[in-house]
Amino acid sequence: MTTHLIFPAKAPVTAEIVGTDARFPVNRIFCVGRNYHAHAAEMGVTVDKSTQEPFYFIKDASTLVPSGSTVAYPPQTANYHYEMEFVVAIGKAGFEVAEDNADELIYGYACGLDMTRRDLQLKARETGRPWDLGKDFEESAVLAPIYRKEDVGVITEGNLELSVGGEQKQKTTLGLLIWNVREVIAHLSKLYHLQPGDLIYTGTPEGVGPVVAGDVITGKIDNVGDISLTIA
Repeated sequence: MTTHLIFPAKAPVTAEIVGTDARFPVNRIFCVGRNYHAHAAEMGVTVDKSTQEPFYFIKDASTLVPSGSTVAYPPQTANYHYEMEFVVAIGKAGFEVAEDNADELIYGYACGLDMTRRDLQLKARETGRPWDLGKDFEESAVLAPIYRKEDVGVITEGNLELSVGGEQKQKTTLGLLIWNVREVIAHLSKLYHLQPGDLIYTGTPEGVGPVVAGDVITGKIDNVGDISLTIA
């Protein structure tokens, strides 16, 4: 029996890989919340690693746009924020992975932007509702080309920075992540069966802020290239 779709299925979402014409098929986008102490503080909360666990929100793969894109200012917000992030691309399935084995799941790394409707996120937080409206919306996950781990090695350190219109807004080092990449993979793999194609946005540092139409965002991470986005 032949199955007929009532409308065309969406094409798979894929990302560019540095040094090859092959593409990285994107499965899920996991984002780590409040993974730098200074950013948590600017959001009005504190994080105690000794008593707390990491937490996550998810963006649909359809929200992904490549670095260099021009995106529309999103609807129903008056406080549209950038968040520069170190992204880990998963290339191997894993469940309940030990920290010592976490690197085995990594395919590569990229620069990312977690674009946020901050007013909608804060309204949801204040009322105890999910963050979806503030985080999971069209063109809200920006991704630069992925650098393969086999080419750049295992990355645990490096500077991260973001500028708007040439003015630096965010600057940190990956060493200041509260939960490092191995810890995040090990913890996340207790909650989900991680799959090839999953992306993990590991969290943003302090200095987040609004952008308006006409702004150009640029960012970079040592050994992971750079990223850009224009707000239409």
